Amino acid sequence: MTVAAPNAVQQRSKDPYVIGPDGMPLTLADLPPPNTKRWVIRRKAEVVAAVRGGLLTLEEACARYTLTLEEFLSWQKAIDQFGMPGLRATRVQQYR
Repeated sequence: MTVAAPNAVQQRSKDPYVIGPDGMPLTLADLPPPNTKRWVIRRKAEVVAAVRGGLLTLEEACARYTLTLEEFLSWQKAIDQFGMPGLRATRVQQYR
């Protein structure tokens, strides 16, 4: 009898996680890489969800992604006021 390797869901449940913006579990491994230069809506929302859920502290997120406190807080405010579409860079004037 062969024993199958544990699947990704079983492995993932051992790691700390929060519920991401898409409703799926989000772990540190799922977050954007620290050298991210192109910040699309989903990536911004994932970082905000990670901080809100306690996966990262605000200071850790800012240091990891070289964000200013103001930049992160603007993402958080945009999500609170307009949801994920508020994070769209091309629509900044429309949402202000």
